[in-house]
Amino acid sequence: MAKKLNQFKVVIEQDEDGFFVASVPALPGCYTQAKTLGDLKKRIREAILLCLEVAKTNPKYYKQIKDFSYEPSFIGLELITV
Repeated sequence: MAKKLNQFKVVIEQDEDGFFVASVPALPGCYTQAKTLGDLKKRIREAILLCLEVAKTNPKYYKQIKDFSYEPSFIGLELITV
């Protein structure tokens, strides 16, 4: 039987120093940063796996996921000039 794979929406931004920052809204506190997008993808995958492992053994974190996480629906991106 094949292992069930989970998918998570990841928000990626670039900070003022040029680093890429990724966060996973469905997993509170799950975020990382990297200089390249390739490195960022590897690091956020590792961060997600770590958060899922913590959720298995830490009831408090598991409850946080249930209470504070959200699954965003991507609508679009707008650039507003004021």
